[in-house]
Amino acid sequence: RKMDSGQWHVEKRSTLRNESFLKEYGPVSETGSLSIVVLGASGDLAKKKTFPALFNLYHQGFLNPDEVHIFGYARSKISDQELRDKIRGYLVDEKNASEKAEALSKFLQLIKYVSGPYDSEDGFKRLDKAISEHEISKKTSEGSSRRLFYLALPPSVYPPVCKMIKAWCTNKSDLGGWTRIVVEKPFGKDLESAEQLSSQIGALFDEPQIYRIDHYLGKELVQNMLVLRFANRFFLPLWNRDNIANVQILELKAVVDTLMNTESFVILFKTTCSRQILCLVAMEKPISLKPEHIRDEKVKVLQSVMPIKDEEVVLGQYEGYRDDPTVPNDSNTPTFATTILRIDNERWEGVPFILKAGKAMSSKKADIRIQFKDVPGDIFKCQKQGRNEFVIRLQPSEAMYMKLTVKQPGLEMQTVQSELDLSYKQRYQDVSIPEAYERLILDTIKGDQQHFVRRDELKAAWEIFTPLLHRIEKGEVKSIPYKPGSRGPTEADQLLEKAGYLQTHGYIWIPPTL
Repeated sequence: RKMDSGQWHVEKRSTLRNESFLKEYGPVSETGSLSIVVLGASGDLAKKKTFPALFNLYHQGFLNPDEVHIFGYARSKISDQELRDKIRGYLVDEKNASEKAEALSKFLQLIKYVSGPYDSEDGFKRLDKAISEHEISKKTSEGSSRRLFYLALPPSVYPPVCKMIKAWCTNKSDLGGWTRIVVEKPFGKDLESAEQLSSQIGALFDEPQIYRIDHYLGKELVQNMLVLRFANRFFLPLWNRDNIANVQILELKAVVDTLMNTESFVILFKTTCSRQILCLVAMEKPISLKPEHIRDEKVKVLQSVMPIKDEEVVLGQYEGYRDDPTVPNDSNTPTFATTILRIDNERWEGVPFILKAGKAMSSKKADIRIQFKDVPGDIFKCQKQGRNEFVIRLQPSEAMYMKLTVKQPGLEMQTVQSELDLSYKQRYQDVSIPEAYERLILDTIKGDQQHFVRRDELKAAWEIFTPLLHRIEKGEVKSIPYKPGSRGPTEADQLLEKAGYLQTHGYIWIPPTL
């Protein structure tokens, strides 16, 4: 900036590591003891996601050690120290182990383990006793403390676990405290099972107490979508059927990341995860940023989606999938799905929303791609080079870039495709981007349900996909073989072309280096 003396003075831009996160999230204003209970504490999800997220929140100052205590509950008969030793290696990387050693030691001392079955009164009575002892030690009056139950468990045990929590472990909310439960996806296998699960949990807890977690809604660039759409003037007049040709939402896993799974609903559920992103791309502006106003608009989008046509679906199964001895020789289980959704409203009539998910693909990535229509009157004869596209790369290498046609440098008038690029690792070098689970767990503590799935939203989503799932199970829609490490079935590319997607040839986005 320019000084009064007329000379220029260079100032380093302040980092956003904790300032912006603290400004948005914390410190959490509620006081009193906070008990976080991880059910399924000895399982992979808890070890790899839940406990690391809790440690990172603690390390960044969002969990006050004078208020919080963490309880693990599972069937395994292990001690407090054995659980701590079990999760220790997942909490820090080797490269920063020394600088976090003290924080790690203090965090692990906050963890207590209780062993018991998931349908046992005795087990949950012991858990409640342990929680109450912690609350008394913090001099918290009965009923004014906060209890958060994170179910890192298969959905099949949600109902009995919730019954036990309700019967033996809930706080008395009328005295200022609260009890909240976090449940992981999948939320059922189809509409019937999802509604049954919702009814069972809903009979025990009110909707404001239930947090259906979908980690994609915690990703930085997904959370950026509302800001991009409604805080930037130049997007407002473009974001409609008059200018946008198609929208793609992709989640692809490479061969090395592929895990065996024999249930057809899994790959289709990836596309229902994509519908969370679809809602943010397609929704109207909410009347405020209150969670319920945002979720109202998301539900309206889902309720406007037309029934899926079989001719607008391509399923695939990678070659070698049936070699696993647990997979039937005649399995029709899809490991790849491209589905076109159409939204029947004024803004999006005629615009295909292409949801694509696959395993054993040529690359691992998750993208949102908004492709714009051709420029009328192509005086530069450059349409074959490709259309304008706004791409949001969710992973890996978080970025946003706009594909543009520009003049190629030189004496001749030749055009070439390039990009305007915002790559997060380059632009925000000093910023620690929080993991999705960190953000969502903190939202749960704060009571902010904006980034969680509401019951009517879940129902509307399953109403879209359940008829297709049932047709797949009956063998009416077949999976097409494709080679591992490929783009998937060629029929999927043909479907995209038929839907109006124009692939760019000769252009590759290269993430900038630091």
